[in-house]
Order: sequence, then structure tokens, then C-alpha cells
Amino acid sequence: MIVAKKPDFKTMVEEIFGPVMTIYVYEDEKYEETLEICDQTSMYSLTGAVFATERTAVSLALKKLENASGNFYINDKCTGSVVGQQPFGGARASGTNDKAGSYTNLIRWVSPRAIKETFDAPESFAYPFMDEA
Repeated sequence: MIVAKKPDFKTMVEEIFGPVMTIYVYEDEKYEETLEICDQTSMYSLTGAVFATERTAVSLALKKLENASGNFYINDKCTGSVVGQQPFGGARASGTNDKAGSYTNLIRWVSPRAIKETFDAPESFAYPFMDEA
């Protein structure tokens, strides 16, 4: 566990995979400012979580962090997404935000193609509406 003194501390702005938890302590009256820091400090945002007992604090977090993370949790752990049960995908430089197991993720890996085959070849190129009246 790391206690960061500055919101731009290395483990607060880089995407680190491993058992790393960074805590940034802020003053209560700077809650909204801290949410803005969370939204603007890092180019990464795989997952985010907010723990609060006041609904106004949750609503403000939802508003300020609307486009911040691929997955966003309220009063719940932010790890352990399971394909088929919980969609998972990052945002910003953390990924495409396509959710594993979803249709949008499937489309990323396929290239749709249309094939038409005619067994009764036409004898004319004209359509009926092209006939002279």
C-alpha cells in the first residue's frame, strides 16, 4: 500500500498491473476538486470506484466521472469481473472500452463480408422501371 502525498504521484497516473494500492487522502471540503483531479490526472482509466454513505456524494461522483472509466463501481469492490456475468473493458488508454463477452467486442475481431451468388443469370442489365413507357 502506498500513501500518495500528491495526486500526480507515479502510482496515481500510470497503469500498473499487480498488487498495488495507492491511497490519496484529501480534505472533505475538496471532494469535488478531488473528483476533477481523478478525471483529469491520468490518461488511463480501466476501473473506478467510489465508496460513500451520502447519495449526494455518489451523484456528484457519477456526474464528474461520467466518462472516466470503462467500469465504475459504487460501494463495491472494483476487481473480479467475470465474462458472462460482469462486462469488463477499459477506457481511455486502458483499452477500447469494448466489454469482454459482448457483441461490440466480437465485432472488433471480425470483418463482415457479403457474398452474392446467382444461379439463374440475368439476360438483361435493365430493371423494369427502366423500360420505355
